[in-house]
Amino acid sequence: MERAEVVIVGAGASGLSLALALAQDAPGAAPVVVLDAAEPRLRPVTRTWCWWEAAHGPYDDMLTASWDRLRIVGPGGETVPRRLPGTRYKMLRSPVFEAGVRERLAGTEGTRFVRGTVLGITPRAGGSLVRARDARGREFTVGGRWVFDSRPVSPLPAARTLLWQHFRGWFLRTATPVFTPGVVDLMDFRTPQPAQGLSFCYVLPLGPREALVEYTEFSRRRLTRAAYERELRRYVRAVLGVDAYEVTGSEQGAIPMTDALFGRRAGPGVFRIGTAGGATRPATGYTFAAVQRQARAVAGRLADGREPVPPAPYGRRARTMDAVLLRALDRGRVRGPEFFMGLFGGVPVERVLRFLDGRTTWAEDLGIGLRVPVGAMTATALELPFVRRRCAG
Repeated sequence: MERAEVVIVGAGASGLSLALALAQDAPGAAPVVVLDAAEPRLRPVTRTWCWWEAAHGPYDDMLTASWDRLRIVGPGGETVPRRLPGTRYKMLRSPVFEAGVRERLAGTEGTRFVRGTVLGITPRAGGSLVRARDARGREFTVGGRWVFDSRPVSPLPAARTLLWQHFRGWFLRTATPVFTPGVVDLMDFRTPQPAQGLSFCYVLPLGPREALVEYTEFSRRRLTRAAYERELRRYVRAVLGVDAYEVTGSEQGAIPMTDALFGRRAGPGVFRIGTAGGATRPATGYTFAAVQRQARAVAGRLADGREPVPPAPYGRRARTMDAVLLRALDRGRVRGPEFFMGLFGGVPVERVLRFLDGRTTWAEDLGIGLRVPVGAMTATALELPFVRRRCAG
């Protein structure tokens, strides 16, 4: 049996981020073993992550692109443009991130990647056992004082509301210049709106003739690939006015948007991280920035000799506001375009970004609340304590 101080289950965004944070900020935590799934179907699929942070950040050498301007486009084409003060919106592709993190870790001591599909974790106070199977089907065990599990939780915990942020994106190359390279269309609501939830297109320009264009919905049920592509074709032709284009790549996914409570402790010395540990913001689906905060906090606690319980990525007030918004959207009381156009149009952008990161004060939250549909949100907040949590499915 192999032994390590730290065992990380999964080599996706949260597992890799934690491994790097431990190597940089808590070298005393070595040896670290990262278990990367042996079965291809269980390995993370290619993803694009976006987040906002200071102009100079730790992954700038890995970025596909970054922008200091964004806009929200309403159903009638009305535009709310915003410049990001001292901040940039950044785009990172998962294969580049994985390669970059592995390269950085290769220059450190004490971190080892092992290909193995985890079969089970036995928590123990003095050190837990992780049982895995390699690519040849042989079982092996790794013992670790601390185990961090990034695998998706299934089934999801009980919740009052569960929506999915589901999407399909095309990497487009157009015959003529179409896109504005310096500006992200964060939400373009010139899409058919569902009765409950919302839809929009998301445009990340990589040049005048290249962009990632994603059709996104917040709703209870995901679509078929054909339905996503129908909406993408409609948007590209009817909204962007483009007939001649080439699809050079694609991505598709679904993110749970729920007020479920994700427990971060799975047993003595065993913790959940990433989406499994509550790092996905319930009302937006943003995850990457919270994963970084979580990884740094865990590394800091280990460096200080404390129990490395991952912190809650978002405070109770932020989670409560998200729960209200999710239910209001799910019940059709709030129209998504109206909500987000009011938010970005009536609140300074730096405050909106702090709000979306869960870092605003009570007074700031009150001011933001006056810019959204007050009646519908208040009625939903009053009924929420009486709504039962139910298991997904």
